Amino acid sequence: MISIAAQLAAMHPQTLRVYERRGLLQPQRSAKNTRLYSLADVERLRRIQELTDFGLNLAGVERVLALESQLAVMAGQLDRLRAELARAADDLRDQVREVERSSRHDLVPLAHMAIVRVGKRRR
Repeated sequence: MISIAAQLAAMHPQTLRVYERRGLLQPQRSAKNTRLYSLADVERLRRIQELTDFGLNLAGVERVLALESQLAVMAGQLDRLRAELARAADDLRDQVREVERSSRHDLVPLAHMAIVRVGKRRR
């Protein structure tokens, strides 16, 4: 409920209503339309308070929270891409090993050979 959430976040209940109107917070609603706050909502209230204590106005807080949300999404994408890259690298290593096992060793590595340029022969 709003009074308990306000106490947990050390804020006035009216402040929570303002944040809700601004879209900074979206508590669940009961069947009787009572606001129901989760622990995540209380943590978000504390984050908002931290940002306003730094001197940000509510527009700045909105922007910071949006950027933090975007950063979290991108971090998740990055983790998925890293895992996909690791799987692809493992698959590639397996393919290279398979080719090495199946080859007849009739190829000569060029790294150990010297290449000499031969000019036109004089007559």
